[in-house]
Amino acid sequence: MSELVAAEDVLLFVNAAVTATGQREFRSSAAEQQLSLAFLHEYVRVNYRPLYAACLALDINDHNAALVVEQLLRTPGEAGDGEGRLVAARLARMAPQRVYRLFRRLRQAGVNNRRTRAIVREWLAARPDPALDAVKYRPGVKAALRHAHVPAADAETGDFLFAPGRRVRYAHPTLEAYRRAHYEESALYGLPFSVAEGFAARHGVGREAFLERIAPRMTRLERLRTDRAAGTARTAGDLAGMPLTRLALSVLALPFAERAARREELTGALRAAARRAAGPHAGGWGRVAAVLDDSFSSSGSAVKRRRPLAVALGCHFLLEALAAPGAYTGLWTSGGTDPLLVRPYGPTPLGLRILDALDGGPDRLVIVSDGWDNAPPGLAGEVLRVWRSRLDPGRRTAAVHVNPVYDAGVFDVRRLGPSVPAVGIRDAEDLPALVEIAGFAEGRTGLTELRAYLDRRVADLLAAHEKGRTA
Repeated sequence: MSELVAAEDVLLFVNAAVTATGQREFRSSAAEQQLSLAFLHEYVRVNYRPLYAACLALDINDHNAALVVEQLLRTPGEAGDGEGRLVAARLARMAPQRVYRLFRRLRQAGVNNRRTRAIVREWLAARPDPALDAVKYRPGVKAALRHAHVPAADAETGDFLFAPGRRVRYAHPTLEAYRRAHYEESALYGLPFSVAEGFAARHGVGREAFLERIAPRMTRLERLRTDRAAGTARTAGDLAGMPLTRLALSVLALPFAERAARREELTGALRAAARRAAGPHAGGWGRVAAVLDDSFSSSGSAVKRRRPLAVALGCHFLLEALAAPGAYTGLWTSGGTDPLLVRPYGPTPLGLRILDALDGGPDRLVIVSDGWDNAPPGLAGEVLRVWRSRLDPGRRTAAVHVNPVYDAGVFDVRRLGPSVPAVGIRDAEDLPALVEIAGFAEGRTGLTELRAYLDRRVADLLAAHEKGRTA
């Protein structure tokens, strides 16, 4: 029993770490989210530190990965074997701005032990272009170098950061472009987009002319953000290669008329992204039925607009790719049949849609919802209980509830009932891995099996990190 409790505690934390970002949700404020997460991190670190550290190898989001790293580095006296390697491997996968933000928090907290300095030094040494980082993330780079007592990568970068008036010119093109951009408009087009924006405003450059000339220096996401702000349509080239959930968010941001006019292009892009996400699992799930929540609560919040609906849309196309050809049924709570035109509207009749989904006798049932079953309340849980206990006690149909919204009040994602395991999800492309974790959430396996699974994921992460270092 104690092992089952420990496994449940760790899985509860994994659900939170995958789903929650400390931001406002539809039914809870940012403060509630942050307080709930802070308690969970402290509780799991104190009671299950090795498993807490091993969660860095799972698909938890970067917000929680940074919190885990911070907690581990703040408490060096409790450190276990291999923690430093695991932290370094996870930091190598994170966006640089998040890592620099983490280093600043460590500096503010006075965390400067030997292990922390070694991790900062190793991460900085692995950066592909230190001069670019010095321009783009200047405050973060300076804080990290000072805190870890690490010299700059080269003399030029050091002078740029700490003695900018020492050199008349720089040999590195990015550093030289930054120096010249203070008085020469043409030089700003050799800078990263986020830095060049400020110089363009200083020189009074028109927005349209600036975006046209800086386009070659922009990343795909920067182009999408500026297109969204300007109301410009995304081109097929912009959509190609995008991750599934981000693509779904971009599609949902388009007006209905544009979605309908570009139906073939958008559907093709979503299916291509889903096939990439499915990978070796494509076509191997047999007959799949999905219940997808497009009720009003799927609109998310002001800071996470339409995120739950985008996850449901991404899961729809991913499950279509995972199912055997022609063996997928997707049912939206609104009753709509056109996934490209979904919108957050109406109540959440999950129970009725689950009945419709089970009527076809699928091999797998996947429910994508925030769990607020309200038409009528509680019907979904009762349907699943009766179905599991009376109609399918042999578990011919594998069922899982994936929830894209963290419920701060219960320190977990909201569940429909004990009959079906619930796991948190942030990105639709993580669905195959999360379904594997759901097997532990059913309560039929204990801590030993969960520990073995985490050990495999840790070994995979460390091997990938080592391969990247030697490549």
